[in-house]
Amino acid sequence: MATVRLDVTTEAALNQLSARRGQTRSEVIRDAITRLADEGGQTRSAYERLRAFEGIVDSGGLQLSTQTGKRFREILEKKRDARRPG
Repeated sequence: MATVRLDVTTEAALNQLSARRGQTRSEVIRDAITRLADEGGQTRSAYERLRAFEGIVDSGGLQLSTQTGKRFREILEKKRDARRPG
């Protein structure tokens, strides 16, 4: 058995996680330790963590991942133009 001291912010986060997941605080802590141990102490990038979700959404042939920079610029330009007095 171990005792852990937590700062106020970490304890609040633990309480929120516990309530949201319907688990005891101890279960949340054990799950977190297990996940860290499974990672082997290596920090994975956001890309690596999200890699399992690649290709799970079908855009219906819209090819949403192409020319994203151009599309983003067009969205920003529309917003800018809408704010300008006519």
